This record gives sequence, C-alpha cells and structure tokens, in this order.
Amino acid sequence: MFIAMNRFRVALGSETDFEQVWLNRDVHLKTVPGFETFHLLRGPQHEDHVLYSSHTIWSSKAHFEDWTRSDAFREAHKNAGQTGTRSLYLGPPQFEGFEVLQTVDKT
Repeated sequence: MFIAMNRFRVALGSETDFEQVWLNRDVHLKTVPGFETFHLLRGPQHEDHVLYSSHTIWSSKAHFEDWTRSDAFREAHKNAGQTGTRSLYLGPPQFEGFEVLQTVDKT
C-alpha cells in the first residue's frame, strides 16, 4: 500500500475558491488501476494561509507512479491552483509519499 499526500498552503481569503475547485471537479480516480481512497483535508489556519492536504491511498507505489505518468493525471491537474489569473496558493504544493509498513484496523 502507498499513501500519496500533497500539502497546500492556501492564501487567507481563498479557502472557499480552493474548496470549490476541488469539490466541483470531475473525478475519474475510481477508474484508475490501483486507486483505493481519496480524502481532501482541511488543517489549521496560520498567519497567512490555511493548510490543506490531499490524501490518496493506492494499492502500490507502482500504481501511483503509473497514474502520475498518465494523460488522465495531466488532464486532472491542468488548471491546478488557478482561479482566473490569481493563484490560490502560497508556493507550490508539497508532495509527500509513504509506503505503508503497518495498518491497524478497527475490525
């Protein structure tokens, strides 16, 4: 299992625009081989931004990497971070990838 996360520093005042971009986008992840789960997370507010994270679970790192090289990935990210000409972000997203070593489930 592989977890892919992107952290976004969203400029104060741009939270609603950022959330609407994500919540109203066409999602095609369900058809991507190896995809398991997606979460959009809202974190703490700081002096100049609110921290958000996208959190995706894949069956393997290879499946995630295959998706990042696909036309579907390029299409999904072609307008990332832009509303008109104004950027929603303070800097680029910060990617973090993790291979799962242990899982503890409720069941």
